[in-house]
Amino acid sequence: MPTFFDNVQLKALKEDNSILGFIGTDKESVEMLFGEASQRGKGIGKKLLLYAFENIGITKVDVNQDNHQAVAFYKHFGFETKTVSEVDGFGKPYPILHMELGRI
Repeated sequence: MPTFFDNVQLKALKEDNSILGFIGTDKESVEMLFGEASQRGKGIGKKLLLYAFENIGITKVDVNQDNHQAVAFYKHFGFETKTVSEVDGFGKPYPILHMELGRI
């Protein structure tokens, strides 16, 4: 793994001996969120994100603009697009939305 992930804290949601999903955070940012495909729509992502809200204090996430499902998911939880980068962190031409929790 690249050293990019050295500071990522991982938390997993398990059932029996199977990982249903995981979230990786770095300070106040979600770096990765993954749910097993067979678990999609069963609240795994929601549980992991709520855990990160309550226990880690996350307020930011970067999302590929073309990942419409992920963008909608984060918007549902109050994230708003603050800025857009035309390339990802590796310089590839994948537009990235830099999202932050909206202020109430």
